[in-house]
Order: sequence, then C-alpha cells, then structure tokens
Amino acid sequence: MIFDTHAHYDDEQFDIDREELLGKMQEAGIETIVDVGASIETTKKALELAHRYDFIYAAVGVHPSEVAELDDDSIELLRGLSRDENCVAIGEIGLDYHWPEPEPELQKLWFKRQLNLARQENLPVIIHSRDAAADTLEILRDERAEEIGGVVHCFSYSKEVARECLKMGFYIGIGGVLTFKNARKMVEVMEDTPMDRILLETDCPYLAPEPFRGKRNSSLYLPYVVQKMAEIKGISADEVISITRENARTMYGLNKQ
Repeated sequence: MIFDTHAHYDDEQFDIDREELLGKMQEAGIETIVDVGASIETTKKALELAHRYDFIYAAVGVHPSEVAELDDDSIELLRGLSRDENCVAIGEIGLDYHWPEPEPELQKLWFKRQLNLARQENLPVIIHSRDAAADTLEILRDERAEEIGGVVHCFSYSKEVARECLKMGFYIGIGGVLTFKNARKMVEVMEDTPMDRILLETDCPYLAPEPFRGKRNSSLYLPYVVQKMAEIKGISADEVISITRENARTMYGLNKQ
C-alpha cells in the first residue's frame, strides 16, 4: 500500500469532489496520506481532515510565502496545534526565493523559529526550498537540523545538494516531476540517492505526473511515479512501494504507535 507523504487535500481545488475522491483512496491502494499545512488556515483544515479520515495525518506549519502572517502568538498557536494526536510533523516550512516577497530575511527568521518549534515538540520537519539552496543548507547546518530530522520535499536541486541533505540525515521527497520529459536532474538525484532515503509524495493538487501533467494531481496518480522510480532503480514497483512506505512510517514516527 502506498504512503503519500505530502498532499494538500485542504486546497480549494478539491472542494467540488473532496469526499468522493478521498473515498476512493483505500480501494486504489493508497494506505496513508499526510495533509500538509501551508498557512494557519490550511493547517487547521489539515487537522480537520485528519480527524475525519483515519488514514490521513496532518503536518502543521507556515509556508515561506505566507510567513508575513506570523507573530509570537502564531507560533504558540502552532505549538498547540502540533500537540494534536494526528499531527506528525512541522511543515511545510523553509525558504522560497522565486518571488520577491516576503523578503528573504523575514523568511529566514520564521524558518528558524519553526525549526526551533519542531525541536521543542520533538517532531520532524517538512522543508520547502525553492531557488534558495545555499541559504537553506546554511540554516539547516547552523540550527543543527540533523538533530530534528525530516524531509526536503518536492526536491528540485542537484544531486550534490541532495548529498548535503542526506549527510544531515534528511529524506528526499520525490513526486510527479520525476516523470517529466525534461527531468534529467531529478533522474540523476533518484539514481544517486539510496532507496532508504526516498519518500513518495504528490504535492497535490500540483505537479501531476505524466501523462496528466498540467491537470489536477491526486494520490491516485502515484503509481506512475512508482513505476518511474522502479525503472530508474532496477527494482520492482512493489519494492518501491514497500521501501518508501517504511521510510515514511519511520520518519513520521508511526512505527512507534
């Protein structure tokens, strides 16, 4: 059974058929989903979904593009939400320099604050990093993030950057981009990264794999990513599913339950 380690079923794109779609997951071989917060509002929605569906867990956190909404009270609110029995991580948090706002120093401040929250609450982190590899690695090193653990999700950098993340004990999150025709860099990362450090994810409703590229993504499309991983690694699809499931359960602490 497949473990989707990063999804956004709280997104408004699912408002038209969320219940129907999620109702198909178990029969389609999707065993577990982690719905990931990107703001205070979506964090609350993620937890609502986790309470409604027994196969969904939540991550609580604020995406770098949304950190202008944060203050000390927000961090304490996130702390309280992180103590929910259905919360398995702090995320998604990190740096995104693709757009000029919020300005980098503000992003760095709240990235560090949320890393510290994860440390205090003994939860792994889900890292979002876009066009910000050097600063992301610097903060992870400075904050001793290897003591926290987690995943660099929707990984988009080189295999050399991936190796630096692996040295700190992080997992590499890979999804639909791996199947794209122009995904040479991601294929190299997949070839270079040991299977016991790979997590399977969708980031849905975004980044649907081929042949659905450009359409709304969902966990139902993960078998296409699994097949591509299996081809690259020279193993069976069942092995990919089994290994990534175990990786996910280990990282999220579900094997302790």
